[in-house]
Amino acid sequence: MCSPRALSVSLSLFLLLALVSAQTKRSVWNTLTGSPPLVISHGGFSGIFPDSSDSAYILAAATSTPNAALWCDVQLTKDAVGICLPNLNLLNSTNIFGVFPNKTTSYLVNGESTAGYFSVDYSFEDLSTVTVTQGVFSRSPLLDGNNFIINTVDEVLKLVAPQTPGLWLNIQHDAFYSQHNLSMRSFVLAVSRRLHVSYISSPEAGFLRSITKRFNPKTTKLVFRFLNQEDTDPSTNQTYGSFLKNLTFIKTFASGILVPKGYIWPVDASLYLQPHTSLVSDAHKAGLEVFAADFSNDIVISYNYSFDPLAESLQFIDNGEFTVDGVLTDFPLTPSAAIDCFAHIGNNATRRDKTLIISKYGASGDFPACTNLAYNKAIQDGVDVLDCPVQLSKDGTPFCLKSIDLLESTTVAQTSFSDLAMSVPEIKSGRGIFSFNLTWSDIKGLTPSILAPFSKYTLFRNPKAKNAGTFLTLSDFLSLTKNQTSLSGVLIIVENAAYLAEKQGLSVTDVVIKALSNAGYDKPGSQKVYIQSTNSSVLLKFKEKTKYELVYQIDESVGDATNAAAEDIKTFASSVVINKNSVYPQNAGYVTTKTNIVEKLQASKLSVFVETFSNEFVSQAFDFFSDSTVEINSFIQGAGINGVITDFPKTAHRYSSKC
Repeated sequence: MCSPRALSVSLSLFLLLALVSAQTKRSVWNTLTGSPPLVISHGGFSGIFPDSSDSAYILAAATSTPNAALWCDVQLTKDAVGICLPNLNLLNSTNIFGVFPNKTTSYLVNGESTAGYFSVDYSFEDLSTVTVTQGVFSRSPLLDGNNFIINTVDEVLKLVAPQTPGLWLNIQHDAFYSQHNLSMRSFVLAVSRRLHVSYISSPEAGFLRSITKRFNPKTTKLVFRFLNQEDTDPSTNQTYGSFLKNLTFIKTFASGILVPKGYIWPVDASLYLQPHTSLVSDAHKAGLEVFAADFSNDIVISYNYSFDPLAESLQFIDNGEFTVDGVLTDFPLTPSAAIDCFAHIGNNATRRDKTLIISKYGASGDFPACTNLAYNKAIQDGVDVLDCPVQLSKDGTPFCLKSIDLLESTTVAQTSFSDLAMSVPEIKSGRGIFSFNLTWSDIKGLTPSILAPFSKYTLFRNPKAKNAGTFLTLSDFLSLTKNQTSLSGVLIIVENAAYLAEKQGLSVTDVVIKALSNAGYDKPGSQKVYIQSTNSSVLLKFKEKTKYELVYQIDESVGDATNAAAEDIKTFASSVVINKNSVYPQNAGYVTTKTNIVEKLQASKLSVFVETFSNEFVSQAFDFFSDSTVEINSFIQGAGINGVITDFPKTAHRYSSKC
C-alpha cells in the first residue's frame, strides 16, 4: 500500500505552501444548520491521484476542512466485500483488463446492456492484484505507476485514522446488486456497526427508505442523490425532475439531497450562468440539507467564473442569498480554502499581502487586450500597476497594444488592410501586418480580438466580449490611470525601438518620454512609472533622460544567475521580469525543483516580477491542483517574488486580501 511518502517532492512542497493560506474563521453561514459547508472529497483527491486510491484519500484528508467527508462509491465483490471504486464497470478505473484479459461480460444496468468488467464476477482475493488507475483521460496517468491497490471501505478510514474525517458511502446500484444475490442493505448495516459512517447517499429512493429506520439522523445522515432530471429512479420509476416537486416526500426518508450544481445555478448552452433556482431555499424550508455535486478544477466551467474554480466555490457558499450545505469535489483543497479563508472577506477587505499585482494587457483574460474594457476591468479588480505595451502608428501616434503585429489582437486580416502583410525578420518570424504601416485613424477603427493563448486545448475566453472595446492612445491611457487613486503605478513596455528608429524613422523612446511628461508623470507625487524592455540599450536611454524605475525582461527561461550577471543588470535596471518556468521548472507537467534565481537576483537588490499567471488550468503545473490561487500562493510564499504579472488581476487581488 502506498504511503504519504509516495507523494512527489514537489507535490508535498506545494501542499504545505497551499496550507499557509488556510485559517479557520468563525462566521455565520446560510446553511440549514448554520454550520460551515461540508467538503466532500470525491474518491479522495481524485483530481490528482486515481479515484479511491490510498494516496487520494490521504491527500484529501490533509488538505480539507476539519469536518470534511471522504466519499466512497461502494461496489460489492461476489463474496460481498465492499470496495471503493468510482464506477460499476471497473474497466476505466483499474488495470483489470491487463490482469484478466478478454474477460469482459455484459449485464443489464438500469435496463441498458453494458459490457465491461464487474466486481460481482470476482472475489476480493481475485482483485488483490488489480490496481487503481486514473480514469479521467485528460488527467496525468504518470501516478498510476504507484500500483495503488483497491481499498475496502474499512481500509479507507484506517488510512487517515489520525485525522478521522467523516465517511460518506454512496450506494449507486442497489438494484443491480440485488439481481446478483448481493445485499447492499446488509452490507451497509454491517459496516455501520463497525465504523462510524457519517453519510449514506443513493439515487434509489427505495434503498434509502429500506434503511431509514435503522439510522439515527444525528449520527448518520441519509441523502437522496439526484441524477439528470430526465433520468429515472429504478426503484420508483419516477424521474428525478419529478422529485423536485415533492421535497416533503424526500424528507420522510432522507436528511438531505445531493444534486448536480446545475440544479442550483443553471448554465445556458453558451456556458453563461442563468439566475439561480429556488432549490436551496425550498429544500431548507422542507428541512433538507442541499449538497451540490460535479465540482472539478480541470473542466470547463461557466465563463462568469473566468476559469477560476475558487470563484465557482464562492458562488455556491458566499453569494449573499444562500449557502449550500456541502460540495462534492475532485479537488477538495479549493472549496476548503473558499470556506476557511476566502468567504466573507467582502469587497473592501484590507490588503494583507503587498506583492505587486501587475496587469498583462489589462484584464485580458476577460476582454480583448489593451482595450478600454480590459483596462477598466483591471482597475475594478484591484490591479496595482496597469501596463501599456507602446506601439507606434504610421503617423507616429503612440498607442497601447499587445504587439506591433496587428494580427495578434485585432481582426485586421478580415479588412482591406490584409494586403499589407509582410515579413520583417528583425521583428518576428513569419508574416504580419505591422502598426507602422497604418495610421492611428486606421488602427482605432479596427475591431479588437480577444486573446486565446490556450486554443489548442479548446479553451476560449469570454466569447460574448471577444470583439468588444476600443483601443487607447498612450495619452488616453495616461489620462485614465492618472485619475485612479487605487493604482500605485503604470508599466510602459517598449520593444522594437532600434528597428523603428532605423527603418521607420520613429523614436518610440522620445515619444514615450514626451507623453509621460505631458501627463505630469515626471512631477513629484505622481504614481510610479515603470519602463520595461528586453533591450538593455533602451533602458539605458531612459536612464539617461528620466528617473523612472527600469525593468529588464528576460525573455528566456533562466534557472540561475551569476553574481556578475546580476550586478550587470543592476547597472541599467532595478527590477527583472522572468517567466514562471525560471522559478519552478517542469517536466511532463510536474514541477521538478525550485531554482535559486529569485534569491540570486534579490541579493543584488533587484525586484523580481514573474509572468504570466493565468486562470486556465492548463497553464499550471499539476502540483498546483489546477487552482490559480494555489499557484499564486506557491510563488509568493514559496519563492518570495515581488510581483505577479497576470491577465486575471481579480484572482491575485483576492489572494492578497486573504483571511
